Amino acid sequence: MKIAIIGYGKMGKEIEKVALERNHTIAHVFSEDVPFQEAQEIDADVGIEFTAPKLAVPHMEHCLKLKLPVVVGTTGWAASLPRIEKARAEHDGSILYASNFSLGVHLFFEMTKKLSKLMNGHDYQPTITETHHTEKLDQPSGTAITTAEHVINELKTLKSWELNDYTSKIDLDKLPIISKRIENVPGTHEVSFTSDIDELSLIHKANNRKGFALGAVIAAEWILDKKGLFTMSDVLNLT
Repeated sequence: MKIAIIGYGKMGKEIEKVALERNHTIAHVFSEDVPFQEAQEIDADVGIEFTAPKLAVPHMEHCLKLKLPVVVGTTGWAASLPRIEKARAEHDGSILYASNFSLGVHLFFEMTKKLSKLMNGHDYQPTITETHHTEKLDQPSGTAITTAEHVINELKTLKSWELNDYTSKIDLDKLPIISKRIENVPGTHEVSFTSDIDELSLIHKANNRKGFALGAVIAAEWILDKKGLFTMSDVLNLT
């Protein structure tokens, strides 16, 4: 499989390592010095995009024009999803996006759904805490938002989530997300349910970036012969 890496930061370099380990070829590498949107032809089977929120949407649209299936790991662009859905349909292209490509995170999502469902009718206050490296631009993280959506869908008392550092009042029908930025932290997400007498928690902690890169390459392998808009739930058959 020939891969075009779109974004050659820490994640792009990790994706390159994992792809080569899995006997794939790196056909192109795009970065600030070699902008992807200036490319007119791509000799690749699939693109893997990890850049910045403001670049993700134009990059996806360019992939669609070039008939290049793309796996997107950039977060912070969810408000533009209807625009991407429309463009994908118009071009009959292939896009697979995820807030997190770690296989372990998707198991964490499934456990979060089950625990949240069990908490209905019990007097516990749910909270999500996410911690990432200082270079991560979006707050809260896409993974934290996805986690929050799973909790809200299962817990009948909640209507929405809000970014909250506990200095402001917590509305009981809103799920607080606490967001922290610390140097050299790949990513930690915690869902906790707290009462006056005890606390239940689920934690996913990334030890390094390899898990994210591996999941992205596996997603790229999966999407090759498919048309549509997909997520990691499709790859892992969790839908």
